[in-house]
Amino acid sequence: MTTFIILFILSVILYVMYLRYFPIKGIPCIDISSDQLEKTKTKLDIRDYNTSSKQEVDGSIVMPIAYLRRYHHEIPSKEVHVIAADKMEKNLAIRFLRNKGFKVISYTLTNCKCKKKSNQIA
Repeated sequence: MTTFIILFILSVILYVMYLRYFPIKGIPCIDISSDQLEKTKTKLDIRDYNTSSKQEVDGSIVMPIAYLRRYHHEIPSKEVHVIAADKMEKNLAIRFLRNKGFKVISYTLTNCKCKKKSNQIA
């Protein structure tokens, strides 16, 4: 019985770590100042209000990740570009949006220290 409980707890911990930290492959990272971002129809900014108000992205829908579950039905298009502060926030949002039937075509990390951001796939 204790082995079962230990395995259950371990599997829950591994699942939570997978959701937060395991990278999502096949979605390109686009620089926030890129021309490709301007062509994107729906830009979804999932950063906190305090962060997104300091560095606003023109034409984006500001919906912090904490509000995504409640208001995802208000996103006008099924194809979205995600603007996130860090990798963990990006992973959680993309997995949630995919689960709800959205197609995430690209993303931007505003706190990314990468030198090459233009067409990075990670």
